[in-house]
Amino acid sequence: MSYNTLKLDVKDYILTLTLNRPDALNSFTVEMANELIDVFNKASDDDAIRVIVVTGAGRAFCAGMDLTKAGNVFGLDESLAPTMDDMHNRLEDPEIIAGVRDTGGRVVLAIYDCKKPVIAAINGAAVGIGATMTCAMDIRLASEYARIGFVFNKIGITPEACSTWFLPRIVGISTALEWVYSGEILKPDAALAGRYVKAVYPADQLLEEAYKIARKIASFSPVAITLTRQMMYRNAAQAHPVEAHKVDSLAIYYASLKDGKEGVASFLEKRKPEFTAKSSEMPDFYPWWK
Repeated sequence: MSYNTLKLDVKDYILTLTLNRPDALNSFTVEMANELIDVFNKASDDDAIRVIVVTGAGRAFCAGMDLTKAGNVFGLDESLAPTMDDMHNRLEDPEIIAGVRDTGGRVVLAIYDCKKPVIAAINGAAVGIGATMTCAMDIRLASEYARIGFVFNKIGITPEACSTWFLPRIVGISTALEWVYSGEILKPDAALAGRYVKAVYPADQLLEEAYKIARKIASFSPVAITLTRQMMYRNAAQAHPVEAHKVDSLAIYYASLKDGKEGVASFLEKRKPEFTAKSSEMPDFYPWWK
């Protein structure tokens, strides 16, 4: 499938997903949101993909919502008067999806549910949704030209894309509040000091550094990686460790039956493992949270 706002390339089990509106600094639109959701949903069950690297075309990662679009730029239906009851009981209603739900949040939930690890290669400006979408990505790297801003309060709106769930978990509540209250545009050293990004690289080295991490992940068992990704996010939010224990028990049981045996054998035989399990064929208990 071809996309109007994205560019895709798959090589060595790594999908490079490039936000591709360089003339508009890859600014975010409802069309881009729907295309991103489609890509993450399809990549989740595509065994040719084991890791996803997300970056931007040109000099920006994503400069935020495209505020030049006609009408309500957020795609909201202003004739509605949605309630929290609608959020609880009509979340998947087409009218609520199209006219009420935060488009960035829908993208982030697709990332969260994806079976594949996601690495952000933040090559330039990442502002608004450009910043918050990376909160749901597992590893963030930045170039020397990255500029990251949670600028919502500056324009009279609130943080979106589930960032009030993700950002405090990444940088801590105090830092998250300061960054959002101030709307400050963060340079790479500040993002690094806040542990928002793993490392900062020269622009011409950024993607290769992302691929180094991606290649290592892609060499491991896809099923073990999928389980690990979801266990880490979901178990960390549980109220008691026994809930993690329940999931851990089933995960290690089923992972051990196939790729786990191969992993042990390859270790003892001092050779590279040949993992054959597929993330499109997960154990029956997955997804355990449904």
